[in-house]
Amino acid sequence: MSLRALVFCSDEKTLRVLRRVLSELEIQVEHCPQTDLAINKLTRQRFEAIVVDCTTVHAASQVLRSARSAPCNKRAVTVAIIDAEQATNSGFDKGAHFVLHKPLDLERTKSSFHAIRALMKRERRRNLRLPLQIPVILIAENNSAQFGAITTDLGEGGMAIQAPRYPKGPMRICFDLPGIETTIECIGEIAWENGEQQAGIRFMNVSPEMHGHLKSWLDQNSPEIEKSDPPTPCKLTDLSPGGCYLETSAPFPVRTRVVLTLKAADVSVQLDGMVRVMHPDMGMGVEFTQNATQQALLEKFIYALTTTKGAVPELFVEPEGLENTDSEWDVATQEFADPLLELFHKKVGLDTESFLAELRRQRGQPQATVS
Repeated sequence: MSLRALVFCSDEKTLRVLRRVLSELEIQVEHCPQTDLAINKLTRQRFEAIVVDCTTVHAASQVLRSARSAPCNKRAVTVAIIDAEQATNSGFDKGAHFVLHKPLDLERTKSSFHAIRALMKRERRRNLRLPLQIPVILIAENNSAQFGAITTDLGEGGMAIQAPRYPKGPMRICFDLPGIETTIECIGEIAWENGEQQAGIRFMNVSPEMHGHLKSWLDQNSPEIEKSDPPTPCKLTDLSPGGCYLETSAPFPVRTRVVLTLKAADVSVQLDGMVRVMHPDMGMGVEFTQNATQQALLEKFIYALTTTKGAVPELFVEPEGLENTDSEWDVATQEFADPLLELFHKKVGLDTESFLAELRRQRGQPQATVS
């Protein structure tokens, strides 16, 4: 199944570059030069990406708002193309995940779209639903009541169920997948319901272990799932117990959940995190998920890096999906004893030059620097 991008653009030079890049990356282009046509398509068809030329500000804002409000496209990756003299934040302020400046440079556009395509694939995998009928137990908050149901489909982000009754608020969900011994348990809430004893459940606060079991099972049993893009190599420049800063020409947007693979000497560890700061064409700041297991892995990596003479850290990153709010992710404490995390959270509004200057100033603190 081909990846699809809706392109709202009437600039022929910009369109030529986009068509060439997207064609090379095997992304199908649906060109819409008129506002009404673009909005009409967004309400009726699913796209993995929405690319909007923001030359006409009002029209671009309309299209981006329509993408966010359309049920079939609200998780699409959005890209704003702005004039060279405009501030990058003007694109992010419109709700875009990525911002590109005119005139589009072929190689820089291609580099950005490698990251965009990786996210497009990941979001489509999250939206995929596999038809499946298995029993599931729904336990109301505070264990006040228990209900039985049958699934009609299942995906990474949720399931549809058939049941005469079910909890109306947050609930604990328990079910067994065919062929694996581990019972999947997580928290969920009703996302939609109709009058035919059917409802959709959105998963929340799924532990990394449970998510891994579910993702692995879906990979093995879903014929439509395509292979993910390989992880992106990055340069690790700053590291603390709470996060890191990575230099890369194709950073992921803020609120992207990522998996980091860090290597030093003969040690290799994987850490989960979320992008907190993104500087186009330059790099991104990632906050680590705060739990004991990850902390132990990070300490192991730091020990190998600091005790092995001549060790050069290697780092690869791949996206796990976009999140709309922090409540969907286990964020760290807001006390910010960690200077790097404080920089990510409290000074995220700084322009790129000022932020990087502050980052360089922090490098006098050993716990926040990788040399």
